[in-house]
Amino acid sequence: MRKSPSLWLAILAFGLCSLTAWRRPDPRAQAILEAVANYRRQHEMTILRELADFLSIPNVATDREDIWRNARHLAAMLRRRGARTRFLSIGQSPPVVYGELRAPGAHRTIILYAHYDGQPVVPALWESDPWQPVLKDERGRPIPWSSLSSPVNGEWRLYARSASDDKAPIVAILAAIDALRAAGIPLSVNVKFLFEGEEEAGSPHLPEIIETYADLLRADVLLICDGPVHQTRRMQVFFGARGVVDLEMTVYGPVRPLHSGHYGNWAPNPAILLAHLLASMRDREARILIDGFYDDVRPLTETERRALAEHPHIDARLRRALGLARTEGEGRPLVEQIMRPAMNIRGLESGRVGAQARNVIPTEARASIDFRLVPDQTPDRVRSLVEAHIRRQGFFIVHQTPDMEIRRAHANIVKLTWGPGYPPARTSMDLPVSRVVVRVVEEAVGGPIIKLPTLGGSGPMYLFLDVLKVPAIGVPIVNHDNNQHAPNENLRLQNLWDGITIYAHLLGRLGEAWESTKSRADAAK
Repeated sequence: MRKSPSLWLAILAFGLCSLTAWRRPDPRAQAILEAVANYRRQHEMTILRELADFLSIPNVATDREDIWRNARHLAAMLRRRGARTRFLSIGQSPPVVYGELRAPGAHRTIILYAHYDGQPVVPALWESDPWQPVLKDERGRPIPWSSLSSPVNGEWRLYARSASDDKAPIVAILAAIDALRAAGIPLSVNVKFLFEGEEEAGSPHLPEIIETYADLLRADVLLICDGPVHQTRRMQVFFGARGVVDLEMTVYGPVRPLHSGHYGNWAPNPAILLAHLLASMRDREARILIDGFYDDVRPLTETERRALAEHPHIDARLRRALGLARTEGEGRPLVEQIMRPAMNIRGLESGRVGAQARNVIPTEARASIDFRLVPDQTPDRVRSLVEAHIRRQGFFIVHQTPDMEIRRAHANIVKLTWGPGYPPARTSMDLPVSRVVVRVVEEAVGGPIIKLPTLGGSGPMYLFLDVLKVPAIGVPIVNHDNNQHAPNENLRLQNLWDGITIYAHLLGRLGEAWESTKSRADAAK
């Protein structure tokens, strides 16, 4: 996405104002930053080749053979860094690639979570083969790999499925370890790697895997290395993720298409029935109209509200960039809206349109919906509220395709097919570890970062808090305009370079910073 000069000037001004009161890192921190920067500059080509090789392995979550190829490749990458590895699985589940690095003398253990599987692709919609990584310059011109030399322009982009979601953070972590090791800087924490292979399929086996291997996965904090940086390109740390539950709805009309002239205004049209049903569930300002839907929403804390108040004002610029004359939510900013539950209609289908349109009453109409949940909502409670609302609209609910007897007995029939879903989660921003992670990341980037109580997207964060009983904090590094889940997914290389610095600083400084915080707290007592 090309930003206007005025946007960049505003971002720069904001950053300069924020940095005026910022303290420089102490000499030990500065030594880490300089060592990592030097290593990265000297090994850019090696890092990019390792990422390109990883991206060349197709990784659609439902392809078992390719997922195992990725898992074995990733395990070998970990072993080259001295990690002890094993595969964690349940039955025929895709493997979680587990690794472990011990740090002599370390008092804290962290888990680094990412996923190596990716979304399905439609190759015809891509400008290049999604499994053949392509590097392009700022104007979108391909750059031959054979012509590359250091330094590599940070504004260039790497195009491939999972270039940003989520293989780049994995390679950034491994390059960070290489950089510390090359400089003789020890890890400040014990490190456990938890790299999942079915996150894009909803993590159906991860709960049982975590329960089965809970003793192996004991740690003091889990860092989620997934998601984008802020739309201003500033680094952000997030403390929560929305839950999600999806729903497929089918409304039925006549058993065969009927001529709209002969039968219109007489035979019920399922597309119209579905349109009215959907309109009863959500209004134009994104408010969900289902009774009781907001009853379980946990209020934000004072710290969380303060973090939102400090958030950059970006909505006007986003509207211009996205071609939007208005936004939903009665004028509330984007950052406030993603703290609320949401109902999204992700697809509608009935009959045909355009050149294929026919003057008929269709036999059925379908809608695909995802509900985004916030603490303390649960998928089970949402399912119950939605079905009760649909019944109040006069619909008879089925969960299998209705037979003729049911169709003749009930005027309005809707088939509901629910996905498994998972609940939201949020780590307290007031925990000592939350403050330490923010402090170390700010040290790495040289200024204040954006603190987000809850990320707009969803992920299996609840498993780490509720099942593993460990605080989970998101430290994302990839560019916000990466076409995540879409054709032409890409990674801005500067985000990779910055990510290496951030992860190296966390690995090299987190334990020390954590212990110093504890010492100060003990002294205060």
